[in-house]
Formats: sequence, C-alpha cells, structure tokens
Amino acid sequence: MIDIRNLTLSIHGTDILHDVSLQIPQGQIFGLVGESGSGKSMTALALMQLLPQGGKTSGQVMVDETDVSTLGEADMCALRGNEIGMIFQEPMTALNPVKNIGDQVAETLLIHGQAKKSEAHTKARAMLDRVGLPADRFPLTRYPHELSGGQRQRVCIAMAIALRPKLLIADEPTTALDVTTQAQILDLLQELVREENMSLLLITHDLAVVAGMADHVAVMQNGVIVEQGQTEHLFRHMTHPYTRQLFEASSHQPDRDSDSKDAPILEVINAVREYKAPRTKLFHTAPPIRAVNDVSFTLKSGESLGLVGESGCGKSTLTRAILGLDPVQSGEIKLFGHAVGPDLPIKQRAAIQVVFQDPYGSFNPRWKVSRLVAEPFHMIDALPTDWREKVADALVSVGMHADDMDKYIHEFSGGQRQRIAIARALILRPEIIVLDEAVSALDVSIRAQILDLLAYLQKRMGLAYLFISHDLTVVRAITDRVLVMQAGKIVEQGETEQVFDHPKHPYTKQLLDAAPQIPSDWQEKKHA
Repeated sequence: MIDIRNLTLSIHGTDILHDVSLQIPQGQIFGLVGESGSGKSMTALALMQLLPQGGKTSGQVMVDETDVSTLGEADMCALRGNEIGMIFQEPMTALNPVKNIGDQVAETLLIHGQAKKSEAHTKARAMLDRVGLPADRFPLTRYPHELSGGQRQRVCIAMAIALRPKLLIADEPTTALDVTTQAQILDLLQELVREENMSLLLITHDLAVVAGMADHVAVMQNGVIVEQGQTEHLFRHMTHPYTRQLFEASSHQPDRDSDSKDAPILEVINAVREYKAPRTKLFHTAPPIRAVNDVSFTLKSGESLGLVGESGCGKSTLTRAILGLDPVQSGEIKLFGHAVGPDLPIKQRAAIQVVFQDPYGSFNPRWKVSRLVAEPFHMIDALPTDWREKVADALVSVGMHADDMDKYIHEFSGGQRQRIAIARALILRPEIIVLDEAVSALDVSIRAQILDLLAYLQKRMGLAYLFISHDLTVVRAITDRVLVMQAGKIVEQGETEQVFDHPKHPYTKQLLDAAPQIPSDWQEKKHA
C-alpha cells in the first residue's frame, strides 16, 4: 500500500537520505531500525511531507497509487490523519498542555470534518476507551500532566487512529517507557493493526522490539537502507556488517571486574517517604501517599547496585532522599556514616554525584561546556586556580577532547552529551555516582559505548554505582546486585544473575516476561 521509490533528501544542500526504497504491505508491521541520525525519522517526515525548511526531495512516495511528493499543502492536510497517522516519541511535547485530552482527540475529527462538535466528544470517548483509558478512571476533562508517560502515549495513539488511517507511523513510541508499559503499548499497536487492517511503520533502535513485532524490517545507516527483508530471515542471515554491529551492541556485556569492599558507604535503613494526597472532597482528607515504604539496603565501595521497577514505583523519590533533596518521615539514610540531611558535611555531600536521564535538559544551554562541567565546584569553598585543567582532565577521561570545553552543549550528539554529564559528575572525584536512567534514551551502539566507559571508570577510580533503570538488559550487564521495587517496597533483592535467572517474586517474573527479547533460536542459528 505504501511504496517509497528511490527517495533522496537534502536539507540546505546536506545529503540526508540516499535512494531509499521500501514497501509497506497493507495490514502488516514494517520495522525501520538504525542509530540516532541514521535518517529514520526523516524518512517518516518525508512520507508525511513535514520536512524542515530547506528540505528538497526526489523520487516517489506512493500512497495508494498517489505520489504524495507532488501534492500541495491543502491536499496533504486532507491526507494526514485520514490516510496516514503518526505517533511521536515524546507524548508530553506532542500534546497541548492547556487542553484536556477529550478536546485534543476530538480536534482531529473536527478539523477533518468527520464529526460535528456534539458528536466529536462521543467519538473521542470511544477512541480513548479503545486504547485502554476507560471513562471511569480517565474522563475527557483530564489534562496531560495528570497522566503517566504510558497513559499520555495512549492519548497520542487515540488521536492518531481517530480517523482510522491506512498507515500508522510510530516513531520510537516506547523509548522512555518501563518494560511493562512498553509491552502494553506494543500489544495495543499489534491489536490495532490486526483489527483495523492498517499498516504500521515502527521506527526504533531496539532490535528486540522489532523481532517481536515486525513482519518486515529494514536497517538504515547514514541515510541508506543497507539491508532489508522478512524479519526472521534477516535476523538469521545478517549479511551487512552494520546489522551485525547493531545486533551485538543490543546484548553488549562490558568487561568489568567486581572489586567491592565489605564496608558500606551508603546505608538506607527503614526509609519512609510520604506525600500529601490531593483533596478530592471539601471536608475529606485522604490518607498520605507512601511513595517509599520501609526500604533498607546498603551500597559498598566499588560496587554496582541496580534499582529496577515500573514508573511510579518510588525509584526517583528514593533517589531524591538519598541525594538529600527530600527528607524522609522515618528511618535513616547514612552516607559514609553521616546522616543525610542539612547537617551533612560538605565533603560527604560532594562525594555523591548524579547523572540524569536527559543530559540536554540538565544543562544550561547558554553556558559553555567548561562552565557546565565545573558547576559542582560551587560545593567547595573556592574555585580552584587550575579549574580549566581539571575540566580538561575530566573530559579526556570520558573520551572527549580538552578543546570541547569551549563549545556549547547543542553542538554535541546525545551520546557525547551523556559523556559530558558523566565528566561533570567526576569533576569532584566522588566515591558514589547515581545514574538515573542514564542510558535509556540512547541507541544500542552508543549505549554499549557508555556502558564500557562506566565499567572502565569504575575499575580505574573505584567508583560505586547506584544504577536506576527500567532496562533490564542494561541492569544485568552493569550491576553486581539488584533491587526490585514495587509500590514503594523492595520486593526482591540479591545477586544480579541469581535474581534474573531464578526470580522468586511474581512481580520480578512479570518484569522479566515483559522485556522484549530476540528469540534465542534466531541467535543460535546466526552464530551457527
């Protein structure tokens, strides 16, 4: 139904896509995989004719025998939504924060004249029900900020399918979601393809997701389709080196040696953290929400400890308490034997640093890298006279160049930004680094490089890591022990391999079952 023939794209004279050709049959799922910057999203935007200013294309983009590259904007507006729908990677930026979800889904119907105002909300309600947001829990008056990431993604799907398009484009729809929510979204997309007989173009860097969903797959590198074919056949008989590189990176195990000491440097003892529940009735006070419920664990010097669980289980709340950003109502958190709180000595406070999920969002874009990396020096009495040399050393230690300190953060790729974030965390020579979803937004090859870097730094500097992630593959690769958190409680903990190979708690089994995997017989056949 969708036939892209020799599509070539340049933006302001820079070549982006080169002779891209692919066919998406009706009622089937087509996976498009590759690293960030390979041209996957630009292929989708060319299909939608939503290219940035200065974009020039050649070739044909056929939708039901119509070459959309020849259509004017008025005709494309009629085609978008009716024939082609699109789900974007970040639902919070794709939704209007000041409009409720009912109005946003109904807007699609109203703009295309498929319903009157009185009917549009009824149809919007049906669409939201269809994507698993029932009326009793998710009225049309809810706003995006009142929903979780997975729920917001369901609203975006409802908007995209409101007019029952023939092709649905999903651009990294599950990258930032935990494994169980990801499994629910992927199951929903498969149901829609099956029941509506629509086609799905699934853009992702996760080979395991493609292996479990797609009928056909194409691998893209630097704007070129280097390999494509039926999914199982392609996985069993990879012919291009780049495809094999992606495959190996998706299950990469960094070379690391555990060198933990017996003495704990971080102790969490029966920690409880509560929040006031929102008032739902005028004279009724709801009981407080217990986000962290009687949590206890230790972290030893040189050890890697993983903390896994779904979104909303309390991981981030616990992290904020460990960093001294939120107080606990009961229990105790000790850092190097000192209680975490306002009286924690600055030397101990500086010995624990954090790397956030989104490096770009955690940096001031108006500052040069030199100032960004040197920012933690505000924790000591005076800025060292050799601070630029220390910044240069930190950048070099994470695989960057010393002269990168005179650039701005927007000049770097996602993986380079994360390296700079790690350099900032290292500048005070800490003993503990908290990594909060530090690699979840990176593609598989960049993720493998960052994991190798973390293993190298740990071996060289004796660092202890508290690794918070929903990506079980990453946690297994980088940690010695793992904690499994559900609804504020640690429901299982132990040696990483023991917990992953022989889980005891039903919730741990649920997380492991939800994680997408490439079928083992495909891998065995490939190695054979």
